[in-house]
Amino acid sequence: MPGENLSRDEARARAELLSVDGYEVALDLRSAVGGSESGRRTFRSVTTIRFRRVAPGTATFVDLIAPSVNAVTLNGRELDPAVVFDGSRISLDGLADENVLVVDAQCAYSRTGEGLHRFVDPEDGEVYLYTQYEPADARRVFANFEQPDLKAPFRFEVTAPEGWSVWSNGVEESRDGEVRRFAETAPISTYITCVVAGPYHRVTDTYRRGELEIPLGAMCRRSLAKHFDPEDVFLVTKQGFDFFHDNFDYPYPFGKYDQAFVPEYNLGAMENPGMVTFREEYIYRGKVTQAAYERRANVILHEMAHMWFGDLVTMTWWDDLWLKESFADFMGSFSLAEATRFTNSWVTFANSRKAWAYRADQLPSTHPVTADIRDLEDAKLNFDGITYAKGAAVLKQLVAYAGRDAFMEGARRYFKRHAYGNTRLEDLLSVLEETSGRDMRAWSRAWLQTSGVNVLTPVVTHDADGRISELAVLQEGDELRPHRAAVGLYRLTPGGELVRYARAEADITGERTVVAELAGAERADLVLVNDDDLTYGKVRFDDGSLATLRAHLGDLTDPLARALCWSALWNLTRDAVLPARDFVALVLAFAGRESDIGVLQMLHAWARSALVNYAAPQWREEGGRLLAGGALRELRAAEPGSEHQLTWARFFAAVAASEEDFQLLEGLLDGAAKIDGLDVDQELRWSFLEPLAAHGRADEAVIAAELARDDTASGKRHQVRALASRPSEAVKAQAWAQVVESDALSNALVEATIAGFVQPSQRALTAPYAPKYFAAIERVWAERSIQIGMDVVRGLFPSLQDDPATLEATDAWLAAHESAAPALRRLVLEARDDLARALRAQARDAAAG
Repeated sequence: MPGENLSRDEARARAELLSVDGYEVALDLRSAVGGSESGRRTFRSVTTIRFRRVAPGTATFVDLIAPSVNAVTLNGRELDPAVVFDGSRISLDGLADENVLVVDAQCAYSRTGEGLHRFVDPEDGEVYLYTQYEPADARRVFANFEQPDLKAPFRFEVTAPEGWSVWSNGVEESRDGEVRRFAETAPISTYITCVVAGPYHRVTDTYRRGELEIPLGAMCRRSLAKHFDPEDVFLVTKQGFDFFHDNFDYPYPFGKYDQAFVPEYNLGAMENPGMVTFREEYIYRGKVTQAAYERRANVILHEMAHMWFGDLVTMTWWDDLWLKESFADFMGSFSLAEATRFTNSWVTFANSRKAWAYRADQLPSTHPVTADIRDLEDAKLNFDGITYAKGAAVLKQLVAYAGRDAFMEGARRYFKRHAYGNTRLEDLLSVLEETSGRDMRAWSRAWLQTSGVNVLTPVVTHDADGRISELAVLQEGDELRPHRAAVGLYRLTPGGELVRYARAEADITGERTVVAELAGAERADLVLVNDDDLTYGKVRFDDGSLATLRAHLGDLTDPLARALCWSALWNLTRDAVLPARDFVALVLAFAGRESDIGVLQMLHAWARSALVNYAAPQWREEGGRLLAGGALRELRAAEPGSEHQLTWARFFAAVAASEEDFQLLEGLLDGAAKIDGLDVDQELRWSFLEPLAAHGRADEAVIAAELARDDTASGKRHQVRALASRPSEAVKAQAWAQVVESDALSNALVEATIAGFVQPSQRALTAPYAPKYFAAIERVWAERSIQIGMDVVRGLFPSLQDDPATLEATDAWLAAHESAAPALRRLVLEARDDLARALRAQARDAAAG
């Protein structure tokens, strides 16, 4: 990625020098079809930028990453591309007070999901295009000032192949043959402009609210249309618009609202105003659980929240990325709970999203929610669990601290005051101080401007009658914060249920806080700090509460309390306090009673991670047999045709460990075995086939036969993963070469190949690649796009070579590469930390054996 970075200082200087009046972008995409699939395809991009100089200075630069530039004209003066273009920037000098720049370039179609991505559908040969820019890939499609605070109106003109449809942020205003012209947008940042083009299937609807009408569209590839359920997409969309209009008091400002589900997408979705893009995996080809529909609904609402938080009002620089992502993450769960059928979304948030945050906040790369983003590489890596999930959890704490009404009124004033502008942290704090009367700056210093997670532990003493004489909460951490939190007391009923009988909210400050309101309460079987999940912090249990959970976790009647206890137990496991085998035992004992399907799926993921990463190596074989046996028991016991049955079937396939397990999977595939109510659809077939391939039970011919049944884009990804998972030295060598030594694979197939290469059952087979990894990563980072670089560095780190020698090799690389790109070093440091954590947990588990 040489020369493609942009520093905060450079962006700040450019923003002080100039302002942008508008862009006109003309793209000729007819080259997307026809010709050979070999070689690099390009398209013509002609950009006209009108901008003004607002401070003294005669020179600046415009951003463009392109194979070649045909012509550059500044104020009618032709500039020599060979002199002014260096591959990522065009130098400009001799600026006037008012300037017109025209750049005519040949830009490249992408296969990495960055810029203008081109995809050929293997099912019907059709070509599909879409753009994805965040944080700074619009410059791969048209020349621009690639920073969020240089907003401007945009006009797009697209020439496309005959028979194609094309969409952009604005509505189509006119069509002349193959040329489509789109309405000028409101002032927006470059990274949220968008073009989607191809023979997409499209369904339309309309959202109406009084005099407000918003045209709605939903698109996907034609070959996916038979699986598409736009009715549910539109239902959630309309519910979201109702919620945000009720609460924000600012009408949706971008006209139409299209939502395109696109192939080989790196992200969950992107909030391009008027033209939101989603990964097409949210169109379900087989039976899925309600948790899958909840995830999709959450993403729809997350992106819709961005129309206000991020698009209407945008952060000045990526330091304040949280101003959009934390809010959107919070609003996604908030609106989901209050406006849709997914009323338990806060359970999912507590169990899943916050687990992401807790992990990120304990890495050596942890950072405040308001981060120090020096450049674009920093920005790319900060789309993480802190910016999203911790920030959202902190906002949930803010609502408890300041009050919902004050919070929403602050948001309303923020939109009206800064519409179509850019903001920093202090802009939000000022309106919240106005509406809440609270000292937001002290709150911000504690929650937004410091890093790390606190640990909250109850300490309970009792009097002679067994009543609570004092309940205190101890707080640990480098930075002690004010927590508005609830403490719940639970006891077992004669019927065997574990229910709450007392609750108190308190402001937890300093090292020790007494919750006076609970003095005199009857002895509790379980004390749950952070009941109702109001704050952000790791929770510990007193000895009596932990004993209760070991025996009665499944008897907790409240799903949120149960999810919080599971989350706390998982943190204990990761922190090497609870042995991994004990966590596995809890899952085997109580997961079968879990009613919330999203929590159950997370328990399955945690249980497998406990076995693979945190269990003592000498116990893994036994633990694998126990997990597989437990999964099969629950699979057979589950209600036929239920989502629980489907979830246990997928988990059984993931942990299958014995000859009998593999024979059952083979029987379910060929019809020789049946489980009442289990519909083995195509997606489930791949779930069963992939572990068979990884254990040498399915060869290339079997995998090819399955692809013949499912010769689709999804089928191709599954096939590539299954092929790379086979236990063969030659297979691993080929997979490594395809990912590390070649850039021929698309982003989706790189991801699939890495997933197949890394198999917990093949530690010895992949051991020789540990030194190869350290020898290759700096070159890969330099030569490949940042997205592929991240995939390779994260995905191929030798975490399964879990011994001190790998830690030493990692430390040796870090010591020898102190001048490597900071973003690359960050990824390696994070992987090292995960490995060190795993070794500590394995030692704890071994001691328990």
